[in-house]
Amino acid sequence: MAVFEVARGSSPVILGFPHTGTDVPATIWDRLNDNGKILADTDWHIHRLYDGLLDDATTVRATFHRYVVDANRDPAGVSLYPGQNTTGLVPETDFDGKPIWKDGAAPTQADIDARLRDFHAPYHAALAAEIERVKAIHGIAVLYDCHSIRARIPFLFEGKLPDFNIGTDNGVTCASAIEQAAVTATAAAEGYTSILNGRFKGGWTTRHYGKPETGVHAIQMELAQSTHLATEAPPFAYDPAKADRLRIHLKDVLVRIEQIALGLAQ
Repeated sequence: MAVFEVARGSSPVILGFPHTGTDVPATIWDRLNDNGKILADTDWHIHRLYDGLLDDATTVRATFHRYVVDANRDPAGVSLYPGQNTTGLVPETDFDGKPIWKDGAAPTQADIDARLRDFHAPYHAALAAEIERVKAIHGIAVLYDCHSIRARIPFLFEGKLPDFNIGTDNGVTCASAIEQAAVTATAAAEGYTSILNGRFKGGWTTRHYGKPETGVHAIQMELAQSTHLATEAPPFAYDPAKADRLRIHLKDVLVRIEQIALGLAQ
């Protein structure tokens, strides 16, 4: 099983997809309980949502599910949001705090180490290689990390999540002009809500790679799934009408970011 897919382009923008994969090896699948087998915490259809929005963008997509190992978590297991409910490197529960493994089948440290080696590390090696390749072309690379989550998850946050959730670790992971490009585009999206560095400030991927002083910028976009799914429940179906409306604004975000990146590269 290939654990990642790469499509190379010549744009300074790279799209990362750490959570759209649904592949689970049989030996791991058999250890999930019925709740875990729903795979509810997938970033459903996100690679489809972004497909074709930015000409010649590079894409790097993990094909494995986050229940195998979370490609957007620190491999050392350090929490991204200390003091807040979250899920770990290999989750023990879903986003509602409900167990996902059969009794006695939760992953051991040996399991976690093996999954880091076989899934997490290869994905990030591929992502790092594309960042370096793109940076060699332009002198700059922008990693735009693509995510989605249900709009209402009381275990993780209160109330309803805004539609667009931009994360830059409070401005640390990218140039202010790149951050502002995303803020301006989402603020102009009529009928949608947006926030900068709210509940989601950028995951490990954004924080790990985003080092503007080296020419590598990173920004995370967490979308509320209500913006493009028919319902935020099984079978988590893609809603083409909703998605088409949203894609107009996502394209605006990406084009603006690319233009800023090309300007910074000069």
